[in-house]
Amino acid sequence: MTDQQLALEAVSEAQRILEEYLEPRPHNNELLLDRLVEVLARPELIVAVDRLQHGN
Repeated sequence: MTDQQLALEAVSEAQRILEEYLEPRPHNNELLLDRLVEVLARPELIVAVDRLQHGN
């Protein structure tokens, strides 16, 4: 998977989590935040984004 694909997949997953948060029903905000952090703090994503930012 390319860095771009990895980043797009993570953004899409994060958007789905945020959409769930915005639904007009009760949710477990702590669980949603944990899921969001889990998606965005993946080591392979952090490395991919760093490479994209620095043109590698």
